[in-house]
Amino acid sequence: MTTSSDQRNEPPSAALRSRWLTALLPRVPSEGWSGRAATNAACDAGLNAGEQALAAPGGVRDLMEAFFDRADAETRTAIAAQDLLDMKIHERVAFGLRTWLDTLASEREAVRRASARAFWPFSAGDAAQRCWSVADMVWEAIGDTSDDYNRYTKRGLLTAVIPPIVAYWLTSPDSDAMDAFIAKRLRRAMWVGKTGGQFVKPVLDAFSRRPGPAA
Repeated sequence: MTTSSDQRNEPPSAALRSRWLTALLPRVPSEGWSGRAATNAACDAGLNAGEQALAAPGGVRDLMEAFFDRADAETRTAIAAQDLLDMKIHERVAFGLRTWLDTLASEREAVRRASARAFWPFSAGDAAQRCWSVADMVWEAIGDTSDDYNRYTKRGLLTAVIPPIVAYWLTSPDSDAMDAFIAKRLRRAMWVGKTGGQFVKPVLDAFSRRPGPAA
């Protein structure tokens, strides 16, 4: 991943966090997302204790979040530069996911190390939040503007397939195998969405028609 060359509009905390993260990433493959690595990286970046507290009050957890936030921002930019009009929806979603993974490719070991810290498994709150964030980013980047129950259904289904896709991507498959795996997972998610929607939509519609409390 690359760092934006124009940080003039960033608040001081974001600029410091970006500087710290940039210094940390070369250490992650050998030291992991550890407190020691973060401390050493802060020294490398020339951050004093006060600047560290401002940049990442949550320590390593905040730096990991910043790492994935940076990838999300770069993915949005990359998708926006492409013409997706001739693509079907599932192709756009697959393209969005692949673009996100490609953005992370140069830091694959950092993602692997994040996995080792239970950042991705379903049982981790941080992982569930991050997967939802990625799903939301992909849908918005490819042009989804839904604001009804479909918005949450789409993001929920995509959230569920991100962990296995990341796990497979970490095995460093070739490009064709990766594309096939993504397509397979998305087909399964679409099938679940179509069959599940037959039961979920009437329930949500019924709730939406319920009268509000009497004045």
